[in-house]
This record gives sequence, structure tokens and C-alpha cells, in this order.
Amino acid sequence: MAPSAMTRWTASLSDAQPVPYWLDDPGRPRPEPALTAADSCDLLVVGGGYSGLWTALLAKERDPGRDVVLLEGREVGWAASGRNGGFCAASLTHGLANGLARWPGEIHRLQELGARNLDGIEAAVARYGIDCEFERTGEIDVATEPYQARELRDWYEETERAGLADGVEHLDADAVRDQVDSPTFLGGLWDRGGVAMLHPAKLVWGLKAACLRLGVRVHEHTPALALRRHGAALAVRTPYGSVRARKIALGTNVFPNLVRRARAYTVPVYDYALMTEPLSDAQLASIGWRGRQGLGDSANQFHYFRLSADNRVLWGGYDAVYPYGGRVRAEHDDRPETYAKLAGHFFTCFPQLEGVRFSHAWGGAIDTCSRFSAFFGTAHRGDVAYAAGYTGLGVGATRFGADVMLDLLDGADTERTRLEMVRRKPLPFPPEPFAWTGIALTKWSLARADSHGGRRNLWLRTMDRMGLGFDS
Repeated sequence: MAPSAMTRWTASLSDAQPVPYWLDDPGRPRPEPALTAADSCDLLVVGGGYSGLWTALLAKERDPGRDVVLLEGREVGWAASGRNGGFCAASLTHGLANGLARWPGEIHRLQELGARNLDGIEAAVARYGIDCEFERTGEIDVATEPYQARELRDWYEETERAGLADGVEHLDADAVRDQVDSPTFLGGLWDRGGVAMLHPAKLVWGLKAACLRLGVRVHEHTPALALRRHGAALAVRTPYGSVRARKIALGTNVFPNLVRRARAYTVPVYDYALMTEPLSDAQLASIGWRGRQGLGDSANQFHYFRLSADNRVLWGGYDAVYPYGGRVRAEHDDRPETYAKLAGHFFTCFPQLEGVRFSHAWGGAIDTCSRFSAFFGTAHRGDVAYAAGYTGLGVGATRFGADVMLDLLDGADTERTRLEMVRRKPLPFPPEPFAWTGIALTKWSLARADSHGGRRNLWLRTMDRMGLGFDS
């Protein structure tokens, strides 16, 4: 890379604010008051991201008379739910390939449930008047290397034979560049209806408002410190009070689960993103993108990118950083070396946009599990349910996870609770230093595969056979 190019690309970051673009909004709602007394309820929901908010909302929809309290340690949506790219996918399995490899006998049902779940999100957005810039544009997986173009074509033919290609279109190099023009694009698969774009923070704020309208009592700046049995009920202690509840749903995801045995199944992976200034009409015309689809490239170290409602480009991914010990800390949210790398990749993809500047640069932790998709469980004789491990694809899947948790708490036999995906857990991560060593070796191997025509080394092939992985 020429020094002059690097200087130009890093100069594009000079005005970037180290805060999530989505949360940098003067119209964000005021937080609800903290809990400062002893309280009780039928259902206590812990966590004010998508997982917790969907659980509280669906619980009230199922039974309007149910008394529901939601606790959030800071402000709703401040973590992953307000920092992600805003890709709301129908997939419950972190993509069709992962689901087909792990649950081939259930994949058609999982695809159907995922499609119904995305329809349910769209319906809820309309029903509650949530202005979250919801656009059902679909997503294009693009190839940037010849071997990726061949793999996408082969995968499309395989899914056609399996009856799983409905709504998906294969694009050759000319066709994909007719949709979005980058000299690096060599082919693509366009999932036309299975992904929506949205403003992630506005979805959180809209779900919070809907919960409040239905009578959910929301307390922000109220971390849940401990959970224990209290007679026939359960009790959660907070800094200034406590809540006794008949049932508890835990939607804490990347943060330490109040059920200690569930903690080994997830590790935090830090992901980073940039947001440009709004593109001019001429700049937008230079890259096309009239369909406003979400995009992601096909490398192991992949990028995801999309347009915002005001025609900014969000550009994220590539680096997936695991901190030794798996501790979630604010200092990991900002990583200038990754921002510089992402800026260089952005202008390589879109040289037409030379001179565009970035307004925001941020990071955040994702709850990753070894099978890449959510797992579920219960504790305390079935009175506590949890869901976690969405691995970066939880904007849509968390609503499904909320329904699963409510089914489990009700002791209900449903099409969801009968799924092998719900009944079985992934393999846990080992303790340190083995977790860090294994993850570092996996990351090195994935990068090596990207630079060697996609060829997976012995380590990755062994991980594949064991059903293990690492992703963001």
C-alpha cells in the first residue's frame, strides 16, 4: 500500500466521533427511573436490549394481565442492540449454510419459522408505529475473489436442489455491479426478501415505548446483581432494591449470566464499524445502489455494509477481537488501528468515493457461541429461562428467542420447544489460557484461508468436524 494512499485514507477519519452513530441522537428518549425499593411481579425480564424488550412485549401480548418488570443495567439499547449494523435477517441459524450443516432434518422448519418471525417483526413495527426506518430490501452476499464466485454459484445450485433457494437470485459479475458498482465484485447471491434494513437504536426505543404503553414497568440504570430462590418465588437483588418474581427471563447475552453454568457457552467478540458523512447525489450515483440492499462479502474475515436513511454508508466487520479472559470492558469499544484498516478497505471497495469522510467510528461486544446461533435453557426448576449466543445476527432472531423463553417458562410443548436447536446446547468454550489460544489459532487459520483461495488447514477442518467455530 502506497504511503500517500494510507495518509489519505486515515485522514478521512480525522473528524470521526468515537461513538455509535445510531445512539448519537438528540431525540433519544429519557431513561426510566432506577428501581429504589422492593418490588414484585409475575415475570421479571433482565436485560434491556432486543432480547429483553421482545420478551416483555410478547409476554404482555400473550397475557395482558401479566405483571411484567424489566431491568436494564444502563440504558435500553446502549450495548449490542444500539451498536449493530441494522441487518434484520429471517435466518435463525446464522445463515442457511450453518443451519443446514447443523440441523439438516429441521432446516425447512427453521427457515419457515424464521420467515414468520421476520414477518412478525414487520407487523409489530407497523402495529406499534415504530419509526425505525424499516426497509425490506434484502441482502446481497458478494464475491471478491474468483474462488468465492465459484463457491457462491455452487452453493446456489445446492440450495436449489434442496428446495431452499426460494427468493434467492444468483448474480454474475455484471449483474451484481448493476446493483452496486464496485470493481472488486465478481458475483453475488441476492436474498430478496429474507433481510430488512433498519435503524437499530430506533427499534430499541420503539420497543421500549410499546412495552410502556402495555404496562411493562421498566427500570433503567438498575443492574441485576444476584438471583436466588426466595420461598416459592425468586428474588433478584439490585443496588437499591430487589424484585421478587414467579418467573424470570434472562436476556443479558454477552454479559455474565445470572445462571453461572450458562456462562461457559459464550465469549465476547469485539466488532467495529465506520459511518460516512451523507453521500451527495453524484457520489451515490457513482456506486449505484438504487435497491438499497444490505451487502456482505464472502471472506472468512468479512465486511458488512449498508446505506442509512440519509444515504450514509455503514462499513463494518473484518476484525473480530477476543480479549484475553473474556472480559467486557468499555476500553475495548474504541480501536483506532481497526478503524484505519477499515477505512483502507472501504476505499479499495469504492474508489469512486475517494474524499468521503467518516463521521463516526465505534465498536462493541457480540455474544459468540461455538455453533454461531442462539442456545436456550432453564434453571431453578424451570422458573428461569435464558437465551444467548446470537453471534452478531440477533436483530431478528432475538424475537424468536423471546418466544422460546416464554414457551419454556410456561412449560409449553410447541413447535419451537420441540426443535433440536432449542433442546441441545453448543459445546462450551474451554477456560483460559486454552480459550484465547484456540481462538487466536482459529483467527490465524481463517486469515490464511482467505489468502490461499479459501483452502482450510488441518485446524479448521478439525474444527469443522467437531462442529466448533469462532465468528462475529
